Amino acid sequence: MDHYDSQQTNDYMQPEDDWDRDLLLDPAWEKQQRKTFTAWCNSHLRKAGTQIENIEEDFRDGLKLMLLLEVISGERLAKPERGKMRVHKISNVNKALDFIASKGVKLVSIGAEEIVDGNAKMTLGMIWTIILRFAIQDISVEETSAKEGLLLWCQRKTAPYKNVNIQNFHISWKDGLGFCALIHRHRPELIDYGKLRKDDPLTNLNTAFDVAERYLDIPKMLDAEDIVGTARPDEKAIMTYVSSFYHAFSGAQKAETAANRICKVLAVNQENEQLMEDYEKLASDLLEWIRRTIPWLENRAPENTMQAMQQKLEDFRDYRRLHKPPKVQEKCQLEINFNTLQTKLRLSNRPAFMPSEGKMVSDINNAWGCLEQAEKGYEEWLLNEIRRLERLDHLAEKFRQKACIHESWTDGKEAMLQQKDYETATLSEIKALLKKHEAFESDLAAHQDRVEQIAAIAQELNELDYYDSPSVNARCQKICDQWDNLGALTQKRREALERTEKLLETIDQLYLEYAKRAAPFNNWMEGAMEDLQDTFIVHTIEEIQGLTTAHEQFKATLPDADKERQAILGIHNEVSKIVQTYHVNMAGTNPYTTITPQEINGKWDHVRQLVPRRDQALMEEHARQQHNERLRKQFGAQANVIGPWIQTKMEEIGRISIEMHGTLEDQLNHLRQYEKSIVNYKPKIDQLEGDHQQIQEALIFDNKHTNYTMEHIRVGWEQLLTTIARTTNEVENQILTRDAKGISQEQMNEFRASFNHFDRDHSGTLGPEEFKACLISLGYDIGNDAQKKTGMMDAEDFRTCLISIGYNMGEAEFARIMSIVDPNRIGVVTFQAFIDFMSRETADTDTADQVMASFKILAGDKVSSDFCALHGFRISDVRDWLDEEWWKQPDQDAPQGECSGRQFRASVGVLVLDDQTHPRGGELGDTGVEKLPAPSPTPKTRHLLYVIEQKTRQTQRRSLGTRCRQREGYDTQKID
Repeated sequence: MDHYDSQQTNDYMQPEDDWDRDLLLDPAWEKQQRKTFTAWCNSHLRKAGTQIENIEEDFRDGLKLMLLLEVISGERLAKPERGKMRVHKISNVNKALDFIASKGVKLVSIGAEEIVDGNAKMTLGMIWTIILRFAIQDISVEETSAKEGLLLWCQRKTAPYKNVNIQNFHISWKDGLGFCALIHRHRPELIDYGKLRKDDPLTNLNTAFDVAERYLDIPKMLDAEDIVGTARPDEKAIMTYVSSFYHAFSGAQKAETAANRICKVLAVNQENEQLMEDYEKLASDLLEWIRRTIPWLENRAPENTMQAMQQKLEDFRDYRRLHKPPKVQEKCQLEINFNTLQTKLRLSNRPAFMPSEGKMVSDINNAWGCLEQAEKGYEEWLLNEIRRLERLDHLAEKFRQKACIHESWTDGKEAMLQQKDYETATLSEIKALLKKHEAFESDLAAHQDRVEQIAAIAQELNELDYYDSPSVNARCQKICDQWDNLGALTQKRREALERTEKLLETIDQLYLEYAKRAAPFNNWMEGAMEDLQDTFIVHTIEEIQGLTTAHEQFKATLPDADKERQAILGIHNEVSKIVQTYHVNMAGTNPYTTITPQEINGKWDHVRQLVPRRDQALMEEHARQQHNERLRKQFGAQANVIGPWIQTKMEEIGRISIEMHGTLEDQLNHLRQYEKSIVNYKPKIDQLEGDHQQIQEALIFDNKHTNYTMEHIRVGWEQLLTTIARTTNEVENQILTRDAKGISQEQMNEFRASFNHFDRDHSGTLGPEEFKACLISLGYDIGNDAQKKTGMMDAEDFRTCLISIGYNMGEAEFARIMSIVDPNRIGVVTFQAFIDFMSRETADTDTADQVMASFKILAGDKVSSDFCALHGFRISDVRDWLDEEWWKQPDQDAPQGECSGRQFRASVGVLVLDDQTHPRGGELGDTGVEKLPAPSPTPKTRHLLYVIEQKTRQTQRRSLGTRCRQREGYDTQKID
């Protein structure tokens, strides 16, 4: 695994995969692969206690595929999906493919969908990729791996055997002798190789397969008939089978490892001998280079010119920069190789290396010292010669530099001074040329000193008898002649520029006056044309009348504009006269403006043509606006009636839901009558829609005759329909709630009145604090004086209040109530949610008749006749309802089929008391009820006890609610 070459394996696997897809078209080969790969997979899956039967079917869900990879790799894969859906299967197969790819294997055209679909071709290709990676890739024999390594191993192992010639993984194994030879080579006691015949392949193959399965734990992956009956057995099947033999006999590699160790020792000796030869050759080459270089450095022949001496110096620098550094490195490497060789020989217990005569490291160092001494003397000589020639060349170089600078400055100056560019220049350009010429004259005077210096240097070089004096003199004479010519041309150009400047100043004044008057006049015409052609958009009669008035004012200014046009054209004619008289070569048009007389005349004609067109357009628009005004008035008259009607109906419907006149059925009938009248009003809305359609088609966007738009009418109409439907639905739901929960009309009115009272903004909902105050008004209060001023209680007082009326409320109780009435936590409580909550609180209350009937069932005729006249129950009144003698009646005195007082007490487990203690001394609860140990009450008595307790709590809440509402300041009698 450590010596695995992933690049080599990838290069091998890519063409192998492409070749395999073509071969799978052969059914015989596909059969062999299917059988071989199935057996190979089962040989590993057996370790996990499972196996496969059909290779393309059993791997479709990816579970056994992931298990196979975990067994052969010894690593844990990601947790598989246990679902049966296709997406779960694809996810499992993708996890397996990702694990294969993480091992450096490139999967070509193998996707999870194909494996899940049971594609036999792709499934076999995937298994072959796994076999290559985990069974064949790690095989390494003499620096070869994978397929080549396995083939080389087979050739080595079968080489001594007769009739065995392994050259490939298909026909070389067809006779079965190759398999038998591998087994015999490692386990000769298992097979008698001498009895095998090449012409009996079936026997040979069956023998090898049976022995391998029985003694070597190699499963039978192929049938002998499959191999013999095929012209060319499947290569992948054979490789898979053979790889199993390789891994089974891997222990035999130890002997080869020992042989490799011996080869390594021999390789070290060969390497040492090579180092000796390299040292001898490198030392000879280095000494030869030193012997050739020293005579060149000792040559002192002088040169006559500075260039020749500089060339010698450059050659010496090349020697130092290019030729010597590699030799220094060779010398250093020679010493390193010598020391390394001596160390290896010493570690190998070999004699030290002794170089040839004259090639010792000391000999090379001595020769190198002579080279450096000659190098130092040569460098000193070169520097002295250069200093000698430097003084003479300095003056010549100074002359050349100054001459080059002067010639560079004068280059093109004569041609510049001879130009006649002023003949076509404008006045501003002439002024610029004059300033430029003045600057040139100043520059010319500054260069006078350089010309004198050039002449002086040339004279000094002649006196020193410089070898190139003729060329210096010729160049100096040329510079002096050119300087005199520049002075004459400069004076001539100044005179011509000044004469042209005076003439152009006169023309410039006329151009400027033309531009000052032509520009505003041109702008006026362009603005007029733009206004006359502008597509106006108006929405009212007043706007079109304003446009008409402005147009009439514009037409009144046309005569004065024509006079201004004639004056501007006269200025241009005067300029033309001056140009013709003095033969001025004008370079271009007026520099102050681009407006020509032709443009002015053309635009003027265009303005005169646009005026009548504008008159016609204004008349047509005036007629259209009159028609639009009639449409506005028609729409406004209807909208001003419909809008207030919708608003009035909305307010009336809102009052129906708040004022509570009559029963819920009366309110429902009233709402349905409103709904019918609203539906009958629909034709007027449709008529208004028709008028609005005409307004839209006429592109009318505003209407001063009404504040209502069609959108407002539509929204109001929709809100009206929604409100009547929602209000009707709320009343219907209240009726359903009342009937289902047994709530009386008076209770419903009380709930509505409380809700409306605390709905300060008339939004139809209560906030948390409003809802809390509403609960208090209905009886959820303890009369805390600190709360009477605000009508609200804090969380602790509210919880104490609820506990006092029978609610076992902790700190989260009010939050629980809010979660009931506001499950979506929007922060408000609707009336329907409020009714649902209150109906649950009061739905279990039984009527007086029901309680009377319950007592009659339990007590027979022993109930007081005043019971039916009672409007509510209190625990302290129960004793008055029952006959005292019946209450104390023993069990044996009770009539047949009736309940005695003692039996009733025993059944319910309580005694009802007023303010005195029962003679038996029982424990009293908070409600004055004695708790006695007793058997479980019967269903009838349990119901009776529950009714009595609920009636008592209801009475307490009503009393508290009345006091709270009195504190809030509204009429309790009206609510009751």
